[in-house]
Amino acid sequence: MRGGLRGFVIFLACIALGVGAIGAVNSVSTMMNQGIEREGRAILGGDLRFALEQRQASAEELAFLKSLGAVSETIEMRSMARLPDGSDQSLSEVKAVDDAYPLYGSMETKPAGPLTDLLAERNGRFGAVAAEELFSRLGLSPGATIRIGDAEFELRGVITHEPDLLSGGLAFAPRLVVSQEALASTGLVQPGSLVQYAYKVRLAPGTDAARATADAKSRFPEAGWSIRSFENAAPSLQRNIERFSQFLTLVGLTALIVGGVGIANAVNAYLDSKRLVIATLKSLGASGRFIVTLYLIQILSLAALGIAIGLVLAAIAPFATARFLESVIPVGAEASIYPGALALAAVFGLLTALVFALLPLGRTRDVPATALFRDASAGMARMRWVYLATSVGLALIVAALALLIADDRRVAAIFLIAIAAAFVILRVVALGIQWAARRAPRVSSTPLRLAIGNIHRPGALTSSVVLSLGLGLTLLVTIAIIDYDLRQEIGTSIAERAPNFFFVDIQAAEIDAFKAKIGELAPEGRLAAVPMLRGRITKLNGEDVSTMKVPPEGAWVLRGDRGITYSATLPENATVTEGEWWSKDHAGGPLVSFSAEEGHALGLKLGDTVTVNVLGRDVTAKIANFRAVEWQSLSINFVMVFSPDAFAGAPHAWLATLSMPNASAEEEKTLLNAVTNAFPAVTTVRVKDALDAINQLIAQLALAIRAAAAVALVASVLVLSGALAAGNRGRIHDAVVLKTLGATRRTLIRAYSTEYLILGAATALFAIAAGALAAWFVVSRIMALPYRFDASVATVTLVAALVLTVGFGLLGTWRILGQRAAPFLREL
Repeated sequence: MRGGLRGFVIFLACIALGVGAIGAVNSVSTMMNQGIEREGRAILGGDLRFALEQRQASAEELAFLKSLGAVSETIEMRSMARLPDGSDQSLSEVKAVDDAYPLYGSMETKPAGPLTDLLAERNGRFGAVAAEELFSRLGLSPGATIRIGDAEFELRGVITHEPDLLSGGLAFAPRLVVSQEALASTGLVQPGSLVQYAYKVRLAPGTDAARATADAKSRFPEAGWSIRSFENAAPSLQRNIERFSQFLTLVGLTALIVGGVGIANAVNAYLDSKRLVIATLKSLGASGRFIVTLYLIQILSLAALGIAIGLVLAAIAPFATARFLESVIPVGAEASIYPGALALAAVFGLLTALVFALLPLGRTRDVPATALFRDASAGMARMRWVYLATSVGLALIVAALALLIADDRRVAAIFLIAIAAAFVILRVVALGIQWAARRAPRVSSTPLRLAIGNIHRPGALTSSVVLSLGLGLTLLVTIAIIDYDLRQEIGTSIAERAPNFFFVDIQAAEIDAFKAKIGELAPEGRLAAVPMLRGRITKLNGEDVSTMKVPPEGAWVLRGDRGITYSATLPENATVTEGEWWSKDHAGGPLVSFSAEEGHALGLKLGDTVTVNVLGRDVTAKIANFRAVEWQSLSINFVMVFSPDAFAGAPHAWLATLSMPNASAEEEKTLLNAVTNAFPAVTTVRVKDALDAINQLIAQLALAIRAAAAVALVASVLVLSGALAAGNRGRIHDAVVLKTLGATRRTLIRAYSTEYLILGAATALFAIAAGALAAWFVVSRIMALPYRFDASVATVTLVAALVLTVGFGLLGTWRILGQRAAPFLREL
């Protein structure tokens, strides 16, 4: 090793890149999760949070909560914030707070001031503070006036920090904070309104959160409240962080595995350069085990250096991203060194290095010294089974470790199987290319004949090029097509099928007047309206859902409250797949129609029972049928549709959609203003705005995923350059012999260029086919969306493969062609 690191640059880069990617992703994930845990009480708003849908806590329930400690009540709902003259409006997330808010943390505004003063009534008008986005949407500044429902508010400040913003989950509208007295003056809260009451509790000293939660469930079994502790302050955010971290970790592991090919190539090249040393040692009596141990120590030392470089990069990542992440996610990110994340990356790096280094080392053990001195078949010795078995065993340990740390092991297993299958398929593709080249008819063109011969000759670059580029390009093609299909579906297909507007919280007393107004404003439009309540599934077949283990595909149905409805007839956009719809005059006990896909994911069947808590009352219904639901249409759809007798007499509001084919943006704005001014309590959502927000979110996620996939492609490029460099020694001998026999530099350049073009094109075609197939599986089978192939992805992939293979190939070839023949002829 005194000769320096020449020849091991690719080796070090591959290990450092993979280790750095895995360590960085897990370090940043750990930083964010620790931030959420550290600020759990402030994020939740208390030690415990009790949430109720569409009803306030009863006097008895409130007395119980107050017995636990200090209580702060907040009321949250969506409403339209309007300019006083009715010329413009914006959807807003309204939060009404009491004087005790917040129990933890602080509400920060600009200009600063006590929250109670900012929200107080002055000169007959209540105050409000709002997120910067609301000011921007309406073109306002502090001091301006807006209308909410039947009341006017003075905007007295911009919210710069809301401590419990994340406790309610993802919001698609800007926050508007008012006092509870102010909310009462708006007239927005009516029986059946979609409103959530949250009671945040700061426990008295000595009160245990787990015991308090158990007492609440036992004393009020039908309360229907959702209870969370500060240890689970933002479950949706943490779940998304863990899932995203898992995916990026797998992508980083892919980069490390791709780099493993580079590791094997580098070790092969290094051992080839040491063939005379190995031959000498064997001639002096060194055993095969001694040779393997000697070079394994050297390779592990270099691997340790590569791992160390990767760990340094990973350790820097939290410090480099903390401020940016704080601007995106309102959680204090305190960067630090995370030993667990770094240790995990180091273990992955070490195991991967061993997996790919043992294979060439195992072949070297039993090569006789005479073969090494003659430089004949140095790499063709049979490997002892113990080396192959050890390498396979270590690879299985890598896979097991990846499964162990995965949040969703099913997804991780599919990913790992796909990677293993890709390696096998790529090897088969390489053999297929060599087979085709070997059986190709003799051609008259000398450069083409040389190129074809180079593809299938012993020691050819075919396997290395196909393996190195194939996996990285396949991953990029897969991600690019999935991203394209999502954007097409949301931006084009869904937008064309979706209604123009959703109308929420239409009061039962106003539904007829509302329909008449829509008929006046949009006579050609199609209005659909259904009754709507909120309920939470508490039991399936009498078993408490909180104690059940359900697959991820159906878990979301049991998470939080769901919109539910009732109907005497089968909805127009539904198709019964199992069972029968109930009669119009059914009165034989509550029945429910369940979405087929979600019902089967939960293991439900006809005749099973579902218990739903609505307005503090448990309603148990029998499953009468399953129906197909097309969620992508964005029309009115529900997981559960009940028979009318299930909620007889229960107060509720109505939900409506309006489709206006070919309506212009100006026509939509006119209708939006008219409806908002005529029905101030009705919340209007313009579907295009919601789709734009979703598209923006997808774009941000796609950018992060592409960046991670680019790491795998960089690893592929490193491996490709290493593979081409490793083959240069054999190429020098070939070039010298051919030049001696009369071949010109131009002929050799054309031959090598043609070889690289063939290999690049074949690899690109495989990547396009395999990536398209993987994307089809994800889009069609997992996302259940229409699949579209993007031809531009194929074009870019083909060009990238050709540029990389020909470019790197010619860079190395140009140096080869400049070598003098005499020194090499003397060695022959």
